[in-house]
Amino acid sequence: MKILFLGDVMGRAGRAAVAARLPGLRAEWGLDFVVVNGENASAGAGLTPDHARGLLEAGADCVTLGDHAFDQKDMLRFIESEPRIIRPLNYAKEAPGKGARVFSDARGRKVLVAQVLGQVFMKRPFDDPFSAIDAVLRAHPLGGMAQATLVDMHCEATSEKMAMGHWCDGRASVVVGTHTHVPTGDAMVLPAGTAYLTDAGMCGDYNSVIGMDKAEPMRRFITGMGRDRFTPAEGEATLSGLYVETDDRTGLAKRCAPIRVGGRLAEARP
Repeated sequence: MKILFLGDVMGRAGRAAVAARLPGLRAEWGLDFVVVNGENASAGAGLTPDHARGLLEAGADCVTLGDHAFDQKDMLRFIESEPRIIRPLNYAKEAPGKGARVFSDARGRKVLVAQVLGQVFMKRPFDDPFSAIDAVLRAHPLGGMAQATLVDMHCEATSEKMAMGHWCDGRASVVVGTHTHVPTGDAMVLPAGTAYLTDAGMCGDYNSVIGMDKAEPMRRFITGMGRDRFTPAEGEATLSGLYVETDDRTGLAKRCAPIRVGGRLAEARP
C-alpha cells in the first residue's frame, strides 16, 4: 500500500497548496491512502467544517486534528457527522468524535488511523498517550484487523515523539510527528518495521515563523511585548510530509521518504 501523510496545513496558503497539488500527486504517485493534519488550516487555529470539506475533496481520505482540535466551535458538532475527521485519542474524555478509526482504501484494504497528544511542554495536561495508543494497537493487530496503521503523534518534544516511534515499532506501519511545523531529517524504517519521522513539517509558507507572518512573532521575541494577533503567512506554500510503502501481508513498512513539493524548501519526492 502506498500511503502519504501531509503535515499541519497552515492557513489559506496551506489549503491552497493542498487543493492545487494533492489531486495530481495521488495520480502521479499511485497513492492508495492519504492522511492530512488539518488542525491549523483555519486562520492557523483549528479547522472549520468548510475547510475540512475542502481538504477531503482535494484527496484526503482522513484529516487529523491536534491540541487546537476544537478552536473552531463548529467542529464540536461537525466531527460527529464526519467520520473522516480524527481528534486526539487522549483528549478530554467527553470530547466529541473519535481518536482512532478504521478506514478502507479503494481496494477494500483496512487502514487504522489514530492520533495522540504528547505531554511534554504542552499547555494542557493530556492523558498518557502511550497507554492510550497501546490499547488501540492491541485491539487492531497488523496483518489481522488492519492491513496498515498510521499514528499521528502531535506534540512538542522530539524525545517524546521518538519514544512513541519505538513504543509502536512493529505494531504500526507508520508513526509520524506533527505540531512543530519544521520537517526533520530522520525519516527511516525502525528495526521492527515501522516507518518513522519525528516531524512531518507543515503545508504552509516557510517564509514565516512556523507558518505565521513574521512581524508579530519577531516583535514578541525581541521586545517581550505583543501588539497584534498572529496571522498565517500567505506566500506560496510547501507541501511537507512522509511517503510510505507497506507490505499488505504484514502491514510493516518496506520503505519511506520525506516529501517536499512547491514553495521555498528544496524539493523531495519518493
